[in-house]
Parts: sequence; structure tokens; C-alpha cells
Amino acid sequence: GMADWGWNGRRYPYAEVCKERTVYCWDGSGFAPVSRFGAGGLIKLVPTDWGPPTFEIDGIKMLPTAQVSPYADAQRKVGLVQPRGKTVLDCCGGLGYFAACCIEGGAQRILSYEKNPDVIWLRSLNPWSPRAEGALSLTEGSIVEHIASLQDAAVDAVLHDPPRFGIAGELYSQSFYDQLARVLRPGGRLFHYTGTPNKLTSGRDVPREVSTRLQKSGFRTELNGDGVLAVKAQKAGRP
Repeated sequence: GMADWGWNGRRYPYAEVCKERTVYCWDGSGFAPVSRFGAGGLIKLVPTDWGPPTFEIDGIKMLPTAQVSPYADAQRKVGLVQPRGKTVLDCCGGLGYFAACCIEGGAQRILSYEKNPDVIWLRSLNPWSPRAEGALSLTEGSIVEHIASLQDAAVDAVLHDPPRFGIAGELYSQSFYDQLARVLRPGGRLFHYTGTPNKLTSGRDVPREVSTRLQKSGFRTELNGDGVLAVKAQKAGRP
């Protein structure tokens, strides 16, 4: 049989081992899994049936993939905030699928934050992750720390795709939602991923808790799929 295979004018050996649920990349001398141990545990790109990979941190899938491609899922959610011509705040950048869909959707500017350097490393090896250039600026750091430096009404729309409540409670706090309301212009839209209610396992109804807090911060809210779609109230008219 064939000893090697070609791609873009180069020859490569076949991989010796190919583990399930693992993405490999050429590291100059062989195929290595796209995974590493980072601050949060083992982080890795994970193939899906759809093409675009998802990623896992310590075995926890970070994007919906069971019924839908994670990229198509991002397209649907980005569509809810109507990105065309807008400045969009992308709070938890992840692999950048929200940002890529904002670019496709004609956003003027995307301000994206990702605090985990290992996730930024995964992006550099994932062909479906957008490059931080043109309309997209990517800041390595937590939006919770950086949001204070954004001006009032600086953005037209917000996409908030936090890790689950148990590992990132600060991203679901009243004080953070108050900051989101401050930087979003009146009438601006926010999509907040929450997952579906897991009352059976945890007794928590996270979408409802999120909605209640967002309302206190001045948003009108409605449940939408696995998240909350919110609109910042227009300012009251002056007498």
C-alpha cells in the first residue's frame, strides 16, 4: 500500500495512532493531537459529524453539537442580534464561531475577549476559527476585568457565551449584567447562552435566574432556544 500521502505539494506519512474524538495536526515531524494541559485541565479540539470541531475542557463539551453543527448553531444565535453594520461585543470568544458569523453577517466591528490562552492556541490551529484582523479584534483576557474600560453605549449588540454557571459564576452576576447594560446602546440586543433548564439535576433554572437579573439591569427578555434574548430598554423620553 501507499507509504505516504500528499497535500499542497508536500508528502506526509500516515499517522501511527489515531485516537477517537481527537483532532491531529502536523507539528513538523509527525502528527500530534491538538490538546494540551492548561490551567483549566486538559483542553482539546474534538471532531464533530459536521466538519467544524468543538472543544472540551476536562471532558466538558463547550459547544452544542448533538443535533446541530456548532457553526450553524453560532449562525442562528448571531442572527438574533442582527449584526449588519454593528459594533458587536463578543464576551467569551471561544473558537471564534460567533465572531466568524458576525463577519459573514456584515458586522462593522467585533470586540472579542477570551481569557484562556489555551483556547487562543486551539484557534490558531483550527481552520474554522477566524483570524483576528480587519473587523475582528481579539483580546486575551477576561471580559469581567476589561468591560470597565469600554465606554457607555459603545456597542450595538452583545453575544455572551459563557462556560456553565458552576465554573464561571462571575459571568452571570448582577454587577456584570449592569456593565453589559451600560456598554450597550438603548434598543441594543443581547443573546446570552444559558443551556436548557437543568432543574432535574441541579434544582436550578439558570435561564429564569438570568432573565430576572437581566430585567433588573434594564433589559426586556425572552427565552430563545438554549438561551435568553434580551433588548436594552430605550431611554425614557425627556419631558
